[in-house]
Amino acid sequence: MQEGEVIVMSRVLTKSVDVVVLGGGPAGLGAAIRAKEVGSRSVLLVERAEELGGVLPQCIHNGFGLHYFKEELTGPEYAWRLIKKLDKLGVEVLTHTMAIDINADKVVTVVNRDGVIKIKARSVILAMGCRERARGAIRIPGDRPAGVLTAGTVQRLINIEGYLPGERVVVVGSGDIGMIMARRLVLEGAEVAAVVEILPFIGGLIRNEVQCLRDFDIPTYTSHSTIFIHGRNRVKGVTITEVDRKMNPIPGTEKYIECDTVVLSVGLIPENELSRQAGVEIDPSTGGPVVDEVFQTNIPGIFAGGNVVHVHDLADYVTESAEIAAENAVKFAQGQQVVDDTTRVFVEAGENIRYVIPRYVSKSRPASFYMRVSWPLERAVIKIGDIVKRRFPFVRPSEQVRIDVPVEKMKKIEGERLVISCEGTEVIPR
Repeated sequence: MQEGEVIVMSRVLTKSVDVVVLGGGPAGLGAAIRAKEVGSRSVLLVERAEELGGVLPQCIHNGFGLHYFKEELTGPEYAWRLIKKLDKLGVEVLTHTMAIDINADKVVTVVNRDGVIKIKARSVILAMGCRERARGAIRIPGDRPAGVLTAGTVQRLINIEGYLPGERVVVVGSGDIGMIMARRLVLEGAEVAAVVEILPFIGGLIRNEVQCLRDFDIPTYTSHSTIFIHGRNRVKGVTITEVDRKMNPIPGTEKYIECDTVVLSVGLIPENELSRQAGVEIDPSTGGPVVDEVFQTNIPGIFAGGNVVHVHDLADYVTESAEIAAENAVKFAQGQQVVDDTTRVFVEAGENIRYVIPRYVSKSRPASFYMRVSWPLERAVIKIGDIVKRRFPFVRPSEQVRIDVPVEKMKKIEGERLVISCEGTEVIPR
């Protein structure tokens, strides 16, 4: 069978490609573009929605592209530039197409209006992104009224559908989209009665805390938990309470806040149901695949990039990581060696490091380490084994830290285990 040829077999189409990319958001677009740029003969991008871009089209705020395009863009502008490059390169795209299965032989089964298609690929790039945690994931007691929505849903309702979901709103959690939508709701005429965060610090970027909460004087309750949602047909209000350092409610601190809408901004979960079907090892600390320094999973030829690996704080970094995966997926498809297993080292998250990517590296090549700390520190020092020591005036869990290590340093790693740790002065005592 020739590359790209489609054959009808018992109502099932079969297709052969060098590289298949699953997902058409900032990761999938970047991966497909890069795979074509570095010489892949055939690249197929599969997207379940009818349009490319993922959530970018509904992110009408600016702050995109500062690192990748070297200028500030909105989400739709960022997506448009990537889609324009994709079209210019002639990458084949299947939209409104759902991937329903992957196996370790890199056969991807998808379904669309034309029926079932089995795609045999030399390399697979997982770029399915992430989804929001809903109410069931955080188990807030109470009734089940209308008016309980995730921040992403509210973003789409306002920015795409032109619908204001409520008049008086409580935002649960202080993730970036939650803070951005708190500001957006105010600008559209709603009242944001409170942003409630269970941690003693804001969970999103400092710039969003300043520009969205402080600049708009939105009441913010850190070290508080939402313990009940009131209302039968429609939300009537919420009860919140102060919590101690172990997240236990403090009796006598309960407070009732009247509202007609509750917006949940309580974290994101990498979309890895397909990854598990293929036998990809999942890292419990991130919810994403365990990857090495070229973003290859434990299954040779299956790579992953963007938020499907771990949740990034900027779309620019999502695209960047997917490009690394794509470059090496093309090499694998061409029969080239992408990693040196003879010098492989396991990377471990140590003191005050919540997680680190990648989990495996080779001593024989440079590596980039992506990590998040567990607790905010000032005058922080991050140590990568005994080979690198990097100082930071301030680190916080919401902001990803990246440290590039040259091959000269990597060669100095001793043993088969590399521990990354962070020390410093706690800004908020635990």
